[in-house]
Amino acid sequence: MTERALCVHAHFYQPLREDPYTGSIPAEAGAAPYQNWNERIHSECYRPNAELGNFERISFNIGPTLFAWMQLYDPESCRLIVAQDKANLHRFGVGNAMAQGYHHTILPLATRQDKETQIIWGIEDFTQRFGHRPQGMWLPETAVDLETLEVLVEQGIEFTILAPWQAETPSIDPTEPYLVSLPGGRHITVFFYHQELSGGVSFNPSLTSNADAFAQGEVLARFSREKAQRGEAQLLLVATDGELYGHHQQFRDRFLAHLVNGASQQAGYSITYPAAWLKKYTPKRTMSIRERTSWSCHHGVSRWMGECGCTPGDGRWKAYLRQGLNRLAATIDTQYVEKMLELKINPWEMRNRYIQVMLGRVSLDELAVKVSGGQLNSEQLSSLKFLLEAQRYRQQMFMSCGWFFEDFSRIEPRNNVAYAAQAVNLMKIATGIDLADQVSADLRYVVSQATGIRGDTVFRGYLRKAADDEFLSMRFPAMV
Repeated sequence: MTERALCVHAHFYQPLREDPYTGSIPAEAGAAPYQNWNERIHSECYRPNAELGNFERISFNIGPTLFAWMQLYDPESCRLIVAQDKANLHRFGVGNAMAQGYHHTILPLATRQDKETQIIWGIEDFTQRFGHRPQGMWLPETAVDLETLEVLVEQGIEFTILAPWQAETPSIDPTEPYLVSLPGGRHITVFFYHQELSGGVSFNPSLTSNADAFAQGEVLARFSREKAQRGEAQLLLVATDGELYGHHQQFRDRFLAHLVNGASQQAGYSITYPAAWLKKYTPKRTMSIRERTSWSCHHGVSRWMGECGCTPGDGRWKAYLRQGLNRLAATIDTQYVEKMLELKINPWEMRNRYIQVMLGRVSLDELAVKVSGGQLNSEQLSSLKFLLEAQRYRQQMFMSCGWFFEDFSRIEPRNNVAYAAQAVNLMKIATGIDLADQVSADLRYVVSQATGIRGDTVFRGYLRKAADDEFLSMRFPAMV
């Protein structure tokens, strides 16, 4: 019989919860009996799925910032997850883990240079943790445009996963991947997940109460009879948030374990993942994508740039926050490039490769020698460190969760402003130029409907904290 297969992709990600100044996660009352939500979700989802061996039988990605926290909190679970990817790598020649853009930035809203940095940092983080380069990359919120796909291919990525409504054609065949053509005669493979199955698993708990019933009654009916009669291989892909399996829905870690380790095979189809599928089957058809679209906003990417029906209330604060941070980023970049050229360093190569320092792979002076070809003195190295740390915080201030929810009073958008304050303070130390007035003027129109708090007030509060010598020495002990 021609192969029929199911792939379950789980996207594991949590927003950064660390205090931007201390680096530790504050106690969160709603997470009781755990100290914070990271610990609670880890106990309910990440650890049990690792112990059940589920990571070996699914396709998955883990956000780099989440994995960094997990490595400190529970290195044994990280070891189990990596080992399960390696088991597939040894067995089939390809792993089942996918990389992710580093800071969960909405890439269609980013500049070309930011796209490159986020993708390169994500690839480098993955390579260090899993011991091999990724073939696939999960795009944050599956937000996509052609330029993002171009950068993926330039960095050696072969495939990604998108929602079916991100295809240009309204009705697609979800049982096979497609090639998306790119400028210069290049292409990338896109797996469009199955809409009804993925939505049902995500939002209808009764559908996933019994893995055998789901495998027989839900999945089997989705395969094409016509393709089966023609002897064509078929793949159904279910994509969900990974936290669904045990955290959002209790016991779904066990549902997943039975689905991928027995129920599917008993129903007559195999379990696979994208890289393994592509080893056996070449995409036959091409498809264009709908640019600036995502899986969690049916208005394109409006959720992360202004008013949108996906969130209630007045969303104008999102537009003002986006505009203000865009302007800050452009100003920081202008100053950064100027200083890098004074040091005779390629600014974007240095920023892209700074992930090697962040991961502890090389020291900053070693990287500076590799990029510049010359030795920097201690004063130049100190300036370089502040400039690159400012760039790191400037990247963090675009984390998608800052715009995802309905009101500015939440911790996520306020954290984005905190990262902006850190970047402004570090740039002032490095260059002597103070951008605080510009940022305050831009953020005064960012207003919470719930509390009336304004963005400029939040920014000034965080800036005072960022400039405090005690916090500065705590976060950057080797720099002050």
